[in-house]
Amino acid sequence: MQGGSTGIGYGLKYQARCIADVKADTDHTSFIAGTLSLKEENEVHLIRLSSGGTELVCEGLFSHPNEIWDLSSCPFDQRIFSTVFSSGESYGAAIWQIPELYGQLNSPQLERIGSLDAHKSKIKCTLWWPSGRHDKLISIDEQSLYLWSLDSSKKTAQVQSQESAGLLHYLSGGAWDPHDVNSVASTCDSLVQFWDLRTMKKTNSIEQAHIRNVDYDTKRKYILVTAEDESGIHIWDLRMLKFPILELPGHSHWTWAVRCNPEYDGIILVLSLSLSLSLSLSLSHAQTHMYQSCIFGFMAEHSAGTDSAVNLWLASLPTSDDFSSESLVESPTRRIDPLLNSFNDYEDSVYGDCLAWSSREPWIFASLSYDGRVRAAFFCCMEKNWVQDPEF
Repeated sequence: MQGGSTGIGYGLKYQARCIADVKADTDHTSFIAGTLSLKEENEVHLIRLSSGGTELVCEGLFSHPNEIWDLSSCPFDQRIFSTVFSSGESYGAAIWQIPELYGQLNSPQLERIGSLDAHKSKIKCTLWWPSGRHDKLISIDEQSLYLWSLDSSKKTAQVQSQESAGLLHYLSGGAWDPHDVNSVASTCDSLVQFWDLRTMKKTNSIEQAHIRNVDYDTKRKYILVTAEDESGIHIWDLRMLKFPILELPGHSHWTWAVRCNPEYDGIILVLSLSLSLSLSLSLSHAQTHMYQSCIFGFMAEHSAGTDSAVNLWLASLPTSDDFSSESLVESPTRRIDPLLNSFNDYEDSVYGDCLAWSSREPWIFASLSYDGRVRAAFFCCMEKNWVQDPEF
């Protein structure tokens, strides 16, 4: 379906740029979003998909003292999350806890259980330990990476270690490797830096211009996806970083973010701004590839300053046997351009950390446009069945 409309919506009161899946909520499909208002008191919205899957409902609305630029949910406690916020030209980061009886209170207040206050430059994001119950988290500012230890009972967060990215590099974000908890990737304008948290030293890098965002494939080791201003999406094998193994072309303007699916191997969401929209799909090509070698993508495009679209992509990823083949050495980067679906009823642009897969129901994803509108979208029946059965 091209140019289609699908999904259900929810409206925040103010403008917003960040949304996250509540991974620790195993009973509900939940998301948490924060607003970005200059003049009004900002808000954090706890949003859940109804049991029938027909609407998004607000389960909690909480005041937040400052503009929220980044938000991340704790992977082991659904009531805990972190924010990066600004007040004027100053930036801060904190860890918050939703009150236990929030559903029974008229005006529940968030409880600050930790302040990440060691930063000396503009904070960009926070990263939680990838899975399970662990007290470690990372914060990244423009100059340095910090490893913290959180004690929620004592309401303290202590710096365990810290390292600078170097005078010539300005960090913009990062991702924690779910397959190697000692490894973190950070993004700069001109490269991706890989860090060993045991030594807080850089171990490797990808030199690629204007990288905005990275994410690890949660099901396949050694696979990293990068979003870049001019060249779109690249997929890398961490064992051989000289060239990307795959390129998703067709992005005529910058790409903002990538999100790998938490359950299905190789499925990603791609957020991009563009002045043009190109559609292409080869069903016979898609049907001849097993599920493990495929990627779905999602691209939000901005057309002529008024319309946005969400596109569903399908691309084949080389198998492990291909990584060592002579053909990969001779032609290291493969270019593919298939498109499955397009959704075009956004009324404002989609920026930054505005994509989130549902960990509980990984065929559902949420997007957030700048006007505060949350959209939860589903794979349509045919697409969802094809994921479950590659021969569909």
